[in-house]
Formats: sequence, C-alpha cells, structure tokens
Amino acid sequence: MQLTGLLMIPFAVSLSFTAIAGGRQKSPGPATVRDTITREGYTLLIVNNEPDFNPRTRQRLIDAFFTVYPEEAARFNKNTLKQVTFFIDPTYKGVAETGNGVARYSPTWLKEHPEDIDVVTHEVMHIVQDYRHDGPGWLTEGIADYVRYVYGVNNLKSNWTLPDYRPGQRYTDAYRVTARFLLWVEKNKDLHIVDQLDAALRDGHYQASLWVRLTGSTVDQLWQQYAASPSLELKYR
Repeated sequence: MQLTGLLMIPFAVSLSFTAIAGGRQKSPGPATVRDTITREGYTLLIVNNEPDFNPRTRQRLIDAFFTVYPEEAARFNKNTLKQVTFFIDPTYKGVAETGNGVARYSPTWLKEHPEDIDVVTHEVMHIVQDYRHDGPGWLTEGIADYVRYVYGVNNLKSNWTLPDYRPGQRYTDAYRVTARFLLWVEKNKDLHIVDQLDAALRDGHYQASLWVRLTGSTVDQLWQQYAASPSLELKYR
C-alpha cells in the first residue's frame, strides 16, 4: 500500500513518522536505529520499535530487500532511491505502507503471518514507482502486486496467489485482481505493457488512450477479452 503523507527520514538515532490520514497526524515517537546495511550500492536502514521482533523475520526482510529491490530498480527505475528505511512499528494497525523512502511494517502482522515476506516486494516497488503525478490508484497497486508475483521470493510458502477470474471482478479492483489482468495483457498483447504503463505514470504522461496505443484496444475492451478467456499458467518462485 502506498501512503500519501509526509515522512521525516532521520540520520540520527530517532525517527519521526508523520502520516496525514483523515486530517489527523500520527507519530509513534522516538525509535532506535538498530542497523544500517549496505550492499552493492544500496543501503537499508532498520528502525525497530518492537523489542520482541523476531530476529529471523528481521533477517528475512533484509534479505528480501537486497534480492528484489535491485531487480525492481534495474527493470523499472534506475534512478530510484539508494537508501531505504524499514520502520517496524507496533502502533501501526495495518499491514504495511510506504512513502518517501520509508516502508512501515506491522510486527503483529509479521508475527501472525511469518511467511509473508513478500510484503517487502510490494512495498519497495512503491519506492521504485515514485509516482509524483495523479494517476489511477488501482493501477499503482496492481503494478505493485504484479511485481510481487514476478519477483517475490516466498509467495508460494505464504499462500499468496493471484486469484482466478470471477464474474463481477473489474480491472479497477486493484491489487491482485489488477495484477492478474496485467499479466494476461502482457502475455497476450504486449510483452512490455507494464513497463510502459509504469514509465507513463512516473513521467506524468499516463492517459487511458495509452492502452489503445499499446494494444489496439481500450482497457475496457481488453477486460472483456480477458473475461472471455482468462486462463493463465501461473508460476511462483
């Protein structure tokens, strides 16, 4: 999930996370910077407010970041941030959210779903996306879940899958529904469709007519074709 808000990213031993949601500001207060890891030009700052956070889960989050973030950057945005912060926040009631280079994770969620490591793959893709212009939220989240499918390191063990098509779904449903649709369009219409949609969203050039230019069909027509023959051979790593 991509957060709309402000994040104060520290270089000292405390981090203030300020999110604007419904007119309210939230700040969990000071946190301790536990570690800074740099590999092959990328730096991950770990900020942990959960004293009982599982060290194995922490290491798996780190390993996932250094596996998937360079892959996402190489494909979609070579100018993405070189330093990213992971904030483990026990006050956060969601699963994860991202803004301005900080990905905030719920330790409660990770404790209850220890195999859901690819929440990292989805969240750091929002950093790579870096969309600074208005665009469809359904497409933003659909691309992030498409990327989770393609680059995820633990989807199979976490039982995370793209859902089969069902009547009543729409491409605007976002997340996994949209991700599966994007995968179908990629396989049947344009191998580079996701890359081009992503670039257009980042550059502020996205328009609905882009689907027609790339595939010869409107997005609604593509969805009708998908609904008529939605089969896909899915493989998870």
